[in-house]
Amino acid sequence: MSRARKQRRIGFSPEIIYFKPRGVALTYLDEELLSEDELEALRLADLEGKEQIEAAKSMSISQSTLHRTLSDARKKVARALVLGRAIVLKGGEKS
Repeated sequence: MSRARKQRRIGFSPEIIYFKPRGVALTYLDEELLSEDELEALRLADLEGKEQIEAAKSMSISQSTLHRTLSDARKKVARALVLGRAIVLKGGEKS
């Protein structure tokens, strides 16, 4: 039995939730789902330049959890950019 998921603090809610390559119809695109946890980790670490320990405290999670979340998010963004996939921002649980 797994542990209960700890509540995260999210300090940002995007207005735009879909990004896709230009000139490709939606019907031809695969999607990468990015959770709000993953987006928040990217925002804090990569956009704001916070150290992982500081970013983890901002989200009320451990540094190791932030590291895993950040690694997952970066892989998804890289996959979308390299393979020409759309990025869809979803709330809640990691996809």
